[in-house]
Amino acid sequence: MNNKETTNSKELKKRNYEAKTMNTSSNLKKKKDKDLPWWVELLFVQIGLPDRLLIKILKTKKTSKEFIKNEKKSIIIFFFVITTLAYFYPVIKHAKNKLDCEAIAKNYIIKNKNIIGINNREIKMLSTNFCYGGEEIYEIENLKN
Repeated sequence: MNNKETTNSKELKKRNYEAKTMNTSSNLKKKKDKDLPWWVELLFVQIGLPDRLLIKILKTKKTSKEFIKNEKKSIIIFFFVITTLAYFYPVIKHAKNKLDCEAIAKNYIIKNKNIIGINNREIKMLSTNFCYGGEEIYEIENLKN
């Protein structure tokens, strides 16, 4: 009879232990459920925004986390390309402005200046010089007088 009592007491202790562990895990889950993020507390409890909005926000948050997790490589490549373009954009814009300036200066030289004896390369050189602040274009007019 003593053997039976010890076996039963061991089984009871085991059951009690399992019950306690189950209860503690369920208690922890309840505690986690009670803690709301600050923004939920502020927007939906204090201000009183509709619950439908909270559901939409949480669904969007979940899908965006999944998307980021699944498409991490694509997102990194996208941001790398955007950063590269943003880095080189000022250089490209500066070069375009200089080319436009040279074209306008070349047309101005051809239309308004005495270009007898000046070949195409010299006109390009003069227009480049003018765009960078040179004043050789005015010397052409002085030669005319």
